[in-house]
Amino acid sequence: MKRTIYPFAAIVGQEKLKKAILLNLVNPRVGGVLISGEKGTGKSTIVRSIPSIFNSVEIVDLPLNITEDRLIGTVDLEKAILFGNKELEEGILKRADGNILYIDEVNLLGDSIINTVLQVVASGFNNIEREGISHKHSSRFVLIGTMNPEEGSLKSIFLDKFGLFVTVKGEMDLESRKEIIRRRLLYEQDKVKFNEQWFEECIGIRDKIENGRRLLNKVKVPNELLNIIVSTLNDCDCEGNRTEIIVTETVKAIAALDNRIEANVEDIKEAFGYVLPHRIRKNPKEDNREDNDKSKEENDNCQNEKEDKENDDREKDLDDSDDLNDFDNFNSSSLSLNIELIEDIGHTFKTKSINFRSKDRKVRKGSGKRSLTKTDSKQGRYIRYMYKNDEIKDISLEGTLRAAAPYQKFRQKNEVAIAIEKGDLREKIREKRTGTTIFFLVDASGSISAKKRMKAVKGAITSLLTDAYEKRDKVSLIAFRKESAEILLQPTRSVELARKHLKELPSGGKTPLSAGMNTAYNQINSQMIKDKDMIPFLVIISDGRANVSLTGEEPLWEALKIAEKIREKEIKVLVIDTESGFLKFGVLRELSNVLGAEYLNIEDLSDNMIYDSVKNLVNMD
Repeated sequence: MKRTIYPFAAIVGQEKLKKAILLNLVNPRVGGVLISGEKGTGKSTIVRSIPSIFNSVEIVDLPLNITEDRLIGTVDLEKAILFGNKELEEGILKRADGNILYIDEVNLLGDSIINTVLQVVASGFNNIEREGISHKHSSRFVLIGTMNPEEGSLKSIFLDKFGLFVTVKGEMDLESRKEIIRRRLLYEQDKVKFNEQWFEECIGIRDKIENGRRLLNKVKVPNELLNIIVSTLNDCDCEGNRTEIIVTETVKAIAALDNRIEANVEDIKEAFGYVLPHRIRKNPKEDNREDNDKSKEENDNCQNEKEDKENDDREKDLDDSDDLNDFDNFNSSSLSLNIELIEDIGHTFKTKSINFRSKDRKVRKGSGKRSLTKTDSKQGRYIRYMYKNDEIKDISLEGTLRAAAPYQKFRQKNEVAIAIEKGDLREKIREKRTGTTIFFLVDASGSISAKKRMKAVKGAITSLLTDAYEKRDKVSLIAFRKESAEILLQPTRSVELARKHLKELPSGGKTPLSAGMNTAYNQINSQMIKDKDMIPFLVIISDGRANVSLTGEEPLWEALKIAEKIREKEIKVLVIDTESGFLKFGVLRELSNVLGAEYLNIEDLSDNMIYDSVKNLVNMD
């Protein structure tokens, strides 16, 4: 055991996180763990303490500034220069094979590195194609990532690659906080002695892990438990079958760690608390409200649609959690009112950071904190190098040396250490974060005010404006009501000015959806002509009850045609649907499909609401 490592057994609290790590050590097929929490909660300390209880695995760090060559592997520069041989220098993915790949602040990792890691996680192999070298090797590892959600979100496709998810918070108990300080002081005073004091407890945990690994293949998950897993995940609308497999593997690990060879319902409930939080897409009670004619009180007490005898046992075990948080259920109306109302800004909340991380291959010079883009300036993170025929402005010394190295024994040195020719020169490829111009297209019609949704709409936009300010984005505000649309605010970084226009925005009249979309399309086009480096993003907030046409066509078809034009421009779009109640037309859902947009209901913007729904479902605490 490394004496300089803070011992795992000495860590105060964070029991759920510690168990998630133990489950991965017992059963690597669980698929790793993503740890989310604010700074100073011990995330990294716990991960780095793993060798104190299981020294047969190595913690392999993946730094945020890593290049693709260091990650994947490349030509061994020293051997190429000395001997002229193209031999492979293996990368971090080779070291990670059979070990733990640890990514601190994983949400800040560059897209190109994320995509490479995703490919390896999916296949279990790393393919190297570099400077005439072609090689393939096994790369199977436990993936552990830590992140601070305040610093940005994580790409959803990467999120799913983590088997388990744990949110950590600082200890609030005063005695626990004092004990953390006391132990840390003792550790800093004499690290060797401190480790010796906790050695026996660490050995006890190690024995428990090894016993669990021996029992793992003997653990049985009865069919009735598999039925519970499958039906519950079906209710939660989790994508694919990957989640069922991970839940089952987690259940087996829980039982084995507890020295049992047969799983039970409690194991399933515990597994859901680890596997579901970052995967659940649907509140199972939504369907109940739409399909059940019982009273609201009866709906609140109902856990599942099916109440037949076959599911009684499952409900008995899973219904002891609190009821799911109810979404607002407003009566909707398609009537347009001619009365103008000016509603105040509603409740704001900390939003999920909007996902702008789709591939941006265009080279830009903009600045900001939101979107990753390739840049031809000498600023930004160096990710890899490339051969370039024309003038090289940002030379990659590493890439140039690697390209020249294999040919040194054939070249005239002329008293230089390395002979470099023009064909060896390589240019750096960099990426940096740049700001986005967000165009808010707001439905201010009577159908919104009739359902008392305008206040909530303003609250949601204000929350998104705060997020835009933090990411140094520009914002523009466009509203549509009555017969037309109006640009209330040209692109600006003044969030206060946007708030002022938003607060004074009246609502009432018909819903000219196509006029609003056409105005937004033309506005984005003109801004892109003025600023070729601009990354546009359109946020549409409406209930979709279009009833005014620009050309005399059916209003909905007209809006869908404009949506196709927007998609052809490859403009990224977020659609926020304000429609609620029992009678839903689903226009915004259809519109988002045509736009290729991300679709959310207005309630989905609150992180707390989603988290509370998951917590109540699986009784996580």
